[in-house]
Formats: sequence, C-alpha cells, structure tokens
Amino acid sequence: MITLALILIAAPVACFVYAYAIYPAALWIAASFRPRPREWPDPPEWPSITIIIPAYNEERVIAATLDALLAIDYPAERRQIVVVSDASTDRTDAIVASYAARGVELLRMPQRSGKSAAENAVAAVCRGDILVNTDASIRIQRHSLKPLLRVFQDPTVGVASGRDVSVGDERAEANAGESRYVGYEMWVRAMETRLGSIVGASGCFYAIRKQFHDTQLPPALVRDFAGVLIAREHGYRAVSVDAATAVVPRTSSLQVEYRRKIRTMVGGIHTLWYKRHLMNPFRYGGFALMLVSHKLCRWLFYLLLPAAALGLVLLAARVPLAALLLAAALVALALGVVGMRWPAGRRVPALFALPGFIVASNVAGMLAWLKVLRGERAVVWEPTRRPL
Repeated sequence: MITLALILIAAPVACFVYAYAIYPAALWIAASFRPRPREWPDPPEWPSITIIIPAYNEERVIAATLDALLAIDYPAERRQIVVVSDASTDRTDAIVASYAARGVELLRMPQRSGKSAAENAVAAVCRGDILVNTDASIRIQRHSLKPLLRVFQDPTVGVASGRDVSVGDERAEANAGESRYVGYEMWVRAMETRLGSIVGASGCFYAIRKQFHDTQLPPALVRDFAGVLIAREHGYRAVSVDAATAVVPRTSSLQVEYRRKIRTMVGGIHTLWYKRHLMNPFRYGGFALMLVSHKLCRWLFYLLLPAAALGLVLLAARVPLAALLLAAALVALALGVVGMRWPAGRRVPALFALPGFIVASNVAGMLAWLKVLRGERAVVWEPTRRPL
C-alpha cells in the first residue's frame, strides 16, 4: 500500500519538476552555447500585412483598440485591418463600421461559431502576405509591429510571436501570480528560440505567413498553437521576438482567469492530439522533445494530480509525516478557495492571494482534463474580459 501511494504521489511531482525546472534548466544550458537571435534591419520594402481582431461583444474596448492599431508605426498602404465579429449582439459592429473611412474592415459571422471558425472565415478576405493576430482587449505598443515583421526576412521563419507584458494592480488583484507566470513563460520561449523554435505562439499577438493561416482547422482547436505546428510540418520554425511587446491587462479576478484557463487548456489538448505525430522525435527531432516537455508534461501534471491526492490520503493512514502534509495541504486548499472567490477589484490579503492562484490553476487544469475525457469541445468562444 505504501509503495502504491508513493507511486501515485511521485508521478505528478515528476511531471511538474521536469516541465517547470529540469526542462527550462536544460534549455538554459543548451542555449548558452548558441548565439542570440539575429537582429534584422528594416527590409527594403515592408511586407503587406493583415491585422485580424476576432471580437464578440467588445463595445467597451474596440474603439480604443482600433485607435491604437491605426497609430502603430507601420506603412498604412501596406496594412489591412479586419475585425471579425462572431455575431456580436451589442454595438461592436456599429463601432467598427464607423472606422470604415479609415480603412478598417468588418466581417460579421452569420451566427456564433467560435473563434477558430471566425479565423477560418477571415482567410478569404485577407490580402496581406503576413497575418497578424491580436485580441480586442490587448494593446500592441506603437513600436512593436516592425520588430515582429523584420524576422520574416529569415526564410525559415513561419511564425513570429510577440512578448506579453502582464500589467495590473497587484495590491487589488488575487491573480498577481499571473504576471510572474507570464514572465517565466516568455523566458522559456526566448530560450527555445535560441535553440531553433518555440512550440506555441502567444494568442494575444503573433504573426504567421498567410499560407499557414489559410489551413482550415476544426472549430475546437487553438489556432495560435496549431499555426506553429502547421508551420513545423512544412519545415518552418516559430520564434519569439522580445522587442515586439503587447500590454496584456491581467484579468480582474481569479474566477475570470480560472474560466480562461479551462477554455484554453481544453483547446490546447485537442490541438496537440490533432497534431500528435509531431511528438515523434525520430521524425521531428528536438522540436518533438520540446513539444512533449513544454506542453504534454505540463498538462499531464493536472491529469495525475487527483492520483497524488489519493496517494497522500493512503499514505497519511500509515505515516505520521504524510498526515501532517495532508493537513497542511487541506489548510492551503481552504486558503486558496477563499482567495479564488475573492471579489474582483478588492485588495486581496497576502495570506489568500498566492494559495488562491495555485488552487484556481490546479482546479482549472483538472476540470479541463475532465472535459477532454468526456469528449467536450470548447467551440463557442467567450472572450476574456480584461480591465481597461
């Protein structure tokens, strides 16, 4: 019984330690022997681009987003902006239509079909050689577009991902841990870039060659992840561009972040399964190993976490130290539940903030697996509402 309990506990711990410590350490060591990514000069002629903004009921932010995009440092004659409205029911469409004289185009879906379906539909109207995907609630900084586009002078690059900068009032929010996690994730992508390719782009801000975006995807898949995998299938790589920054306001509460994590992880797991042949190291080499390490092992942790809880309960009945650990875990869980349910916009005491973030992340991960195993697919899309 003790042996079984130890195995149940060790399995998710091993996944966690490998994915979040051993793999990044190996990346850092390997990357230290590789040169930094080349800094490309401005091209003789900037590529034609289409900026795509999927939107559903974004009347609160869409005008400010379009104003910011129109002010970005990029030749206007080489830029197309298309807002894809997923059958919005508020004033989103009317606001976007008011920008028609400034070159903004509106594509309205006839009915709600989800973000991936909207991105499938927009391919028919895109005129740019490079497509830039962003969210309605994200602010691409004025200087950030050109660095993202410069790297496409490298003929091996199929996807370029921007760097998320998570911002918010840490004194008032329970999910301050989101900023630290985003910073960690951006560092991992920088190391992967030095070794050849990242395995997933930032859905907030990334660019992709049109021929890879034109691939029609099942509506339940995540295009920013799938786009990288499609490019790799065709022999191209994806890179992270540190100078291409996008300001990402943190969600106002852990409950919002909790729902976002479930949705994105369900889509991510389905996408990985759809392109599972890319995890074959005999065919895809280091990329396959990075894909398993960065994506699969992280997600397997949540699948195995209930087994660890069972193992700890079994062990606590026979080992006093395990009983103490179980008691400590239950206390942390109680603190986390309080932090997770803390009202949005109110200052969260430090005692509850970090446990709340940890509990919300882990519960969301386990529920995402439950949905996947039950065959549920997150097709209809509810955008993450972020503070202005």
